[in-house]
Order: sequence, then C-alpha cells, then structure tokens
Amino acid sequence: MRKLFSEYRQNVKYFDNKFSVDENFDVLKKVLKLGDGELSLYYIDGFVKDTVMQKLMMHFLSVKKMPQSAEEFMQTSVPYVETDVTDNAELMIQMVLSGATLLLGSTFGGSGIIIDSRTYPGRDAEEPQGDRVMRGARDGFVETLIFNTALIRRRIRDCSLTMKYVTVGSESKTDVVVCYMKGKADEGYVDKLMSKLKSIKTKSLTMGSQSLAECLIHSGWYNPFPKIRMTERPDSASAQILEGSIAIIMDNSPEVMILPSSIFDFMQETNDFYFPPLTGTYIRIVRFVVFFMTLMITPVWYLFMLYPEMIPGWLQFIVPENSARIPIIFQLFLVEFIIDALRLASTNTPDMLANSLSVVGGLILGDFAVDIGWLIPEVILYMAFVAIANFTQRSYELGYAFKFLRMFLLLLTAIFKFWGFVAGCVIIFILLLSNKTVNGKRRYLYPLIPFHPRALLSLVVRVKKKDV
Repeated sequence: MRKLFSEYRQNVKYFDNKFSVDENFDVLKKVLKLGDGELSLYYIDGFVKDTVMQKLMMHFLSVKKMPQSAEEFMQTSVPYVETDVTDNAELMIQMVLSGATLLLGSTFGGSGIIIDSRTYPGRDAEEPQGDRVMRGARDGFVETLIFNTALIRRRIRDCSLTMKYVTVGSESKTDVVVCYMKGKADEGYVDKLMSKLKSIKTKSLTMGSQSLAECLIHSGWYNPFPKIRMTERPDSASAQILEGSIAIIMDNSPEVMILPSSIFDFMQETNDFYFPPLTGTYIRIVRFVVFFMTLMITPVWYLFMLYPEMIPGWLQFIVPENSARIPIIFQLFLVEFIIDALRLASTNTPDMLANSLSVVGGLILGDFAVDIGWLIPEVILYMAFVAIANFTQRSYELGYAFKFLRMFLLLLTAIFKFWGFVAGCVIIFILLLSNKTVNGKRRYLYPLIPFHPRALLSLVVRVKKKDV
C-alpha cells in the first residue's frame, strides 16, 4: 500500500502524473480557493452526477476558513452521504477510475477525501429477452452493479442478506459482489469462494460472467454439462438466494451467477412459479420430457433404422418410404450443422429481417434438399423437433451440452451399432455422475444422487409455498 505525501503540492503533482490530466480530456481536475487554503478535485467526466458536484462546489466556495484536517473538513463541510477519509493512494486511484471524486486539501496533510458521487451510463431494467415470462415481474438485471444489488435488496428486506465486495483483475479491477443469506448459505463455502476470488490472477474480465466462470472452473473441460447457472431475472436470483444459494454479481454484466447448481436447477423456469401448482407442475413435466427427447429421439430413430426388425408393427410408419443419396447418419450431422449455421446467421442479421430470413431460409433449404435427394423428410422432421424443443429451457450451455452428447451418441451408434448406443448411454450417465458442482460438495445429480426424496419431489412437482 502506497501512502500519500504529507505535503499538499507533492500529492497534487503525484495525481496529475498518475491521471495524465494534461493528456486525458475526460479526466478533470478542478482547483478551488477557500480563504487561505486550496482544494483540488479529481474526477472523470461522465462518471459523476453533475448536479451533485455543482452543489458541492458551491458549498465548498462558501467555506470561509479551511479546517486543519481531512476528517474535520468531511464532518463540517462535505454535505454528502457517501464519503470516506483515507491515506491510501492506490485506493484513491482505483476509486477515481471507478467514478468517485477525490478531494485533496492544502491542510489535509497525508490524507484525502473520497466522495462516491458516481453514476454509470446504463439501460433501463427491462425484461430479459432470453428469459421472458407470461406473468410476473418485467424487470431484469442491467450492466450496473449497484442497480443489480438494489433489485435484490428490494425483494429481500432482511438483515441476513449479506453482500461482500471484492475486485478482480489486475488491470480491469472489476467490481464483484458475493450475495447470500446468513444462516442459510454454507458459510464455509462463502469464505472459500471469497478467497478464491481474491486469489484469481488475471488482467481483466473482458467477457464478464463467462470470464469469471472460467477462472473459477479449471478442470473438466471434456464434460459439456454447465456447472454455473446464469440468470438475468432478479426474482429468480432472489428465490435462489432465499433457498441457500450464493449469487455472484459483476459490474458490466447483466447476468448473475448462481452457485451451486445441479442439472435439475437448470431445468426450473420462472414461469413455473407464476402459475398455480397444478399448472406449474404440468409445465415442468412437459419441459423435462421434451428436453430429454431432444437427446434421445434421433439416436433411437437411427438405431431402429439399423435394426428395422426391432420396430413393432404399430411403429412401422417411422421407416422412410424413400431413400436419399446421402447415408442417414451424414444427413443427421449435416442438418445439425445447418441448424447452427442458420442460428448464427439469424444472430448477425438486422432485427427487422432476422425472423423472416431464418424461417424462409430454413423452408427453402429443407425443400430443395429433399427435392434434389440430399435429405429425406423424416430427418428434417426429427431435427426440426430437436431444434425447437431445445428452447423449452433457457440455458444455452445445457442446450449445447445435449447437442454434443446427441452427436456423440449418434457417432457411436453408427460405428458400433447397438453396443455403441448402449456404451454412449453409459458414458453420458458417467459424465452426469462424475460431474460436481462448483463447491465440490453437492453432486450434479442431487437430489437424485444422493437420493433426497422430498427435495426431488419439489423439483418435479410444483408445491405450494406455505411460508411467506
């Protein structure tokens, strides 16, 4: 820790050089004469509240005599709520670059005053596009940290709600908050997580939550199942916190990380809780069944194509009437890649054209592919179901995990036929069984393994909340 000089002029010169005041147009320095003393203010244009700073400066100019210490000046002449006196020069630099205002005085000696009057440019707390609900709240997290913490505080008005602050990144110094409920969350894991965040050695978290997630997870890259659940909804994050989970909130990111998370947590949606228990249970069961089908429907159908004698009479209609020029396994893989190509094209297409181009492109490509003999209609039908059913849950990571495993299962079935299919199912189960949550204690298949009947029932059946 570097401390300030005891002489005012040395401190002014030090910060002038550190902030490159003469070169950076947006780093502002304001010098005020107060009777026989002098004040120097450092702040960044665009990060401060203009009206607040104007009123503070007018008040400073009304001071007739400079107090003899920074502490006395703060108590008698700084009419603002968020202020602090410090002699830590590194902290002052970090706070100014974060948007606060630094106040140096000719009578302050080796201390300065930090005025936290910062404000960040940001969008309104609108409903997340990827996590909409038919009923319920329409607000969502934004890129400003203090807004996000306030959205959670608004929903949980309890003294047990704790938010611990830490900075990550030697250059970016990104603000990160660990949020949890005392008495419900695992205190040992909270301490371990805080130590892990403080020990992260990285220059910056350029990609927000994903960069931080990669810093927290160092092993198991071959296992595609996601370990950290992301949410952009304050109501969903608040509910998880009240159940004992830990939320990590980052500045510059509208996503909040929920730890620990099992695969069943990914399968829950906010809509389940905005409907009565019966309706919520039905929606949840449909989601589980349909999403499981996205993994198994094409491998099972392809297995039947390899062993048509195994198909019962009432299922004979699944056998294609016509064949194509390309083997079925290559058709399935080709359509897998085409779907992702259309999705990428839709992402990079202007909003006004995205929907029409993706739909028209899919119809035209599918129709022509059947006409010229590349594909058969059955392949397009099953892959269209897979592509649409994948959106029954909102986690892109889990969706791609099932996609990779589906392709892996198809490949093993094509090479080793029946025993390849069996081996693929066993490997998928082993990946689920061996995967651990981020805290390393709870299993990824909890509450199925280890078996906890009451918790498992609450995940499958939407029970009525009795405690309000």
